[in-house]
Parts: sequence; C-alpha cells; structure tokens
Amino acid sequence: MRSLLFVPGDSERKLEKGFGAGADVVIVDLEDSVASANKTAARAVAARFISSQRQKTSSAVYVRVNDLSTGLTDDDLAALVPAEPDGIMLPKSNGGQDVQQLAAKLRVHEAESGLPDGGIRILPIITETAAGVLAAASYAGASARLAGLTWGAEDLSAAIGARAARDEGGRHTDVFRLARAMTILAAGGAEVAAIDTVFPDFRDMAAFEAECREAERDGFTGKMAIHPAQVPIINAAFTPSVEAVERSQAIVDAFAAAGNPGVVGIDGKMYDRPHLRLAERLLARAKGAGISA
Repeated sequence: MRSLLFVPGDSERKLEKGFGAGADVVIVDLEDSVASANKTAARAVAARFISSQRQKTSSAVYVRVNDLSTGLTDDDLAALVPAEPDGIMLPKSNGGQDVQQLAAKLRVHEAESGLPDGGIRILPIITETAAGVLAAASYAGASARLAGLTWGAEDLSAAIGARAARDEGGRHTDVFRLARAMTILAAGGAEVAAIDTVFPDFRDMAAFEAECREAERDGFTGKMAIHPAQVPIINAAFTPSVEAVERSQAIVDAFAAAGNPGVVGIDGKMYDRPHLRLAERLLARAKGAGISA
C-alpha cells in the first residue's frame, strides 16, 4: 500500500473519480465526510457502487466505518460486508482490543454473507484519541487481519484541546510528532505497514511532496490522500528506485552466497544483518509496486 485515497461514500460522482485515480487503495468513507443525517443513504450508495465496480478496478477497496463508540459500526458492516471490500479502516481505535472487537464482528458478517473467514483486513487509525496514542504497543499480535497502522492529527487535536496540529512553518508540533513516531514504532513492533496521515492542503504540492519524501525516509511505506491529484506524487515517493532495488538485491545475494553469515563485504564495504533486513524490506516494497531487480 503506497497511496490510499479517501472518497466520500455518499457521492457516486466522487466515487467514480476516486476509483479511476490509480491509488493502490480506495477508502470509501462513511465517517467524517458523511453527515449524520446521510449515513443510511451513504451505506446504500457505497455498497451499490463497490459491488458494481469491484471487478473493474485494480485498486483494493477499504471502507472507513464509524468508530466503535458511535453505535453505527454494526450497521456499516451489515451494509458493506456483502459488497466484499478488501478491508475496513477503523477510526479512533483505542488499542489492540478494538481491532479484536472489530475482527469478531467481521467474522459474523463474513459468515452471514457466505465469505471466507478472515478475508477482510483491518487498518486502524491509532492516534485519534489520547488513549490510542498511549496504547500503540498493543497492536502486536492483536489479529491476523491487521494490514497496517496509520495515524491522524485532527481528531487528536480535539481530544487533547490543541488549537493547531502544525506550527507556522507547516510542521507538526511535538505532541503530533510523537503520535507519528509511535505509529512507525507500533507498526514495526506488529510487523505491518506504517501508513502516513493526510496532508490537508492539496493545493501546495511542493510541501506535500516534501512531506512524502520525509515519511518514506523515516519508515512509512505509504500515505493517505484526500485528492486524486495527490496520488501520483505518493506513488512516486514510495516506489523504490531501480538503483535502490539493485543495491538491495546485491546485499541479499551476497548474504545468500556466503551462507548467511553475520557480516559480508561488498566492494570494500561491510554489511551486517540490519542491512540485510532493510534490503529485504525494500525488495518486498518493490515487489508490491511491480518492480524487480
């Protein structure tokens, strides 16, 4: 997952545009972008559109449901699971126990819809509450459905009373940098993908591209988008270069040829096991993007 594009679930026009944007994942949103009075209608629109377009797109399809505290999650799942989405995005997740609760609900809805048990993945947003940030380590081993971890700043702002999540220069302030770092560490601990949050100003493409490069540098493997124009920039930033793939393959090959020792030498430079692990991770990302050495 490099690019994950949010699309309001109550607009067929926007859904059609989103499904054609070339994102790795289209996130059909039933939460923040849908007014309370329009939730029921949005479920019907989203389910109908996903069912009709499911075989016509190369994008994976996730649905962002309403969070567990709203009492709306079961209605969201009842309407959308029969449309066979690839995954569910869980907002305001407070820890691994919320993923387990959602997984149990999904098992029931999959059975009722005649779908394979465990087929629908889960991508929680883990930093939208203070409790969620502090429980970041609890996702390791929570569920085999866990596809990755991502984070958000706007809801956390409201939860802690912060007037802004970014400073005058556009960078996240310390509390939100902490939430970002916790997401990377928690994803590493759970051995799943770390997905960076949205960049709200879709007109400032230079700043957006810089944030994508910074996220990839720090260990994120993808980023969420709020506009189709952001998708190509995300895909470019999170796709390993041919040179990086070749270098990583050379490291993997050198360890294999030497019988997987602790250290190998390549062109006069020493590489140890952490270098091997990093090379393997990059090659896995490249394979997902359709690139080979």
